[in-house]
Amino acid sequence: MDRLRQRADFLAVANGARANSPAFVLQSRRRDDSGPIRIGFTVTKKNGNAPERNRIRRRLRELVKRLDPVSMQPHHDYVLVGRRDALSRDFVTMLDDLRIAFTKPARHTHKGRGSRTDGSRPGPAPATSRKPD
Repeated sequence: MDRLRQRADFLAVANGARANSPAFVLQSRRRDDSGPIRIGFTVTKKNGNAPERNRIRRRLRELVKRLDPVSMQPHHDYVLVGRRDALSRDFVTMLDDLRIAFTKPARHTHKGRGSRTDGSRPGPAPATSRKPD
């Protein structure tokens, strides 16, 4: 298992499937290559000051260390986005949450403007006349 370190990789995974938990959000994306499973960790500034964010990140890393890699799908990238509840949530409960997140069916979200499946871009609404006929 490798680590995600490039910003482009984090952004690519952000557009993939996600599973929510009180202590974290698990984002995942299938890759087309045959490389190892890669995982990244991120905690935003709204979750506290630097020592609190570092503690959240350390707890998330320890969760992944204790999780068996068999539950992760091969050829996937994962990002764990830490939440403030990761500071106070029981570690065993968080581990169970992570196991459940890896087994949940993926919920796909498409972020960004103009991300339609047919490739078209959203345009202005058609003009309608308000005059009675």
